[in-house]
Amino acid sequence: MKKILFLPFLQMPSGHHQAAEALIDMLKIRKKDIVLKKVDLLSYMNVSLEKMVTGTYLKWIKLMPGTYDLVYKNFTYSTMRKVHSFKGYEILFLKKMEKLLEDEQPDVIVCTHSIPSYLLSALKRKGKCQVPVMNVYTDFFINDVWGREEIDYHFVPNQDMKSKLVTDHHISHKNIIVSGIPVHEQFTKTEKRSSESSRRKILISGGSSGLGDIYELITAAETSGAFDYFVLCGNNRKLYEKIRQLDADHIHPLPYIASRQEMNEWYDRVDAVVTKPGGITVSEALQKNLPIFVHSVLPGQEEINLEYLEEKNLVFRLERSQSIEEQLHRVLGNKPELKKWHAAKKAYEKGIEMLSPDQMAKFIQSILEPAMSFTQHA
Repeated sequence: MKKILFLPFLQMPSGHHQAAEALIDMLKIRKKDIVLKKVDLLSYMNVSLEKMVTGTYLKWIKLMPGTYDLVYKNFTYSTMRKVHSFKGYEILFLKKMEKLLEDEQPDVIVCTHSIPSYLLSALKRKGKCQVPVMNVYTDFFINDVWGREEIDYHFVPNQDMKSKLVTDHHISHKNIIVSGIPVHEQFTKTEKRSSESSRRKILISGGSSGLGDIYELITAAETSGAFDYFVLCGNNRKLYEKIRQLDADHIHPLPYIASRQEMNEWYDRVDAVVTKPGGITVSEALQKNLPIFVHSVLPGQEEINLEYLEEKNLVFRLERSQSIEEQLHRVLGNKPELKKWHAAKKAYEKGIEMLSPDQMAKFIQSILEPAMSFTQHA
C-alpha cells in the first residue's frame, strides 16, 4: 500500500495539525488503500523534549511577546530579501529526519510546517530524499524557513504567494497550486443566514489555548442588549470560570469544542466572528461567509497575517480605544460596508484555482501514481 506522511511540528493544537487533519480526512473518504500517517518530528525524537519546547514556546509568547516578535521578524521573515542560515536546524534535526524517512518509507510527504520542509529540502539537495514533497502553507505569507526550490509542489493560499515563488525563487507555476488554506470538509459553505432574534450573535475565539486578551475585550463590551457574545475558551479553564462568574445574560462562555460538526453548527448560529488572525480560523470564517473582526494579535506570524488581511479588506480590526459595540454596529448595520467585505471575499476566492476536495484528492493521487497526470484528474 502507498503511504503519505504528514509533517506538522510540535504536538500542541495548531493550524499545522488542523491542515494536516483536514487533508487526511479528505483522503480517507476518497481513497481506502492509502496509509495516512501524521508524525511530529520532535516527539519522534524525544517526547519529553517536545513537551519542554512546547511549554517554553507558549510561555515566551505570553510573557515576552516583544522579544518573540523581534526574533521572528529578524530571523525567520524578512521583507528585505536578507539571506538567513538555518544550519542549526540541520545540526539538531537532519539525521533524525533521515531516520524517520527510513522508518516510515513514505511515497509522498506533506509538510504543514516550515521546519520539516526545510529539512527535507536539505536532504533533497544532498541526494538523500527522492520522495515527492508538498508544502501546504497555513499562513497568508511564506516565512524564510520553508524549503522552496527543492520542494516538488506548493499549495499556497493566494495568488500573491504564487507570484512570489515564481518571481523570487524561479519555481515553475505548474508546481504551485493556489488552494487556499485547507479547511476541513465538515465546515460546510454557508451562503445566507437568517436570524430569528433581533439580537446579533457574536462568536469570540482566542484559539485552542484561549490566548489573547479575551477577558478584557468581553468585559469592555456594553450591555445594550443588541448583542449576545459566545466565547470559545479553548483549554483555558481559568478564562471559562472567570467569564462564567460574570453572570452576565449577554455573555456565554463555551468550553473546548473538539467536534468539528459542533463547531460548524456554532458558525451557522452566529452573525460574525471576533478572533485572532490565524490562517485556519480566518479561512473557516471565510468559508462560512462570516464577517471577521480581529480583537488581538499574537506576535510574529499573526501580525504579518493581519497586514495582508487588512490590505485585502478581508477583516475588520477592533480598536481598543473605541466602543466594541459601536464598532460591530458600524459594520454589521452598514450594508455598503458589508457589500465591500463580500466583494473583497469574492475577489480572494476568485484567485483560488483548486476549490474542491475532489480536485485536491485527485491531484495527490496523481503524485502517488506518476503515470497518471494531473490534467486527467482536474
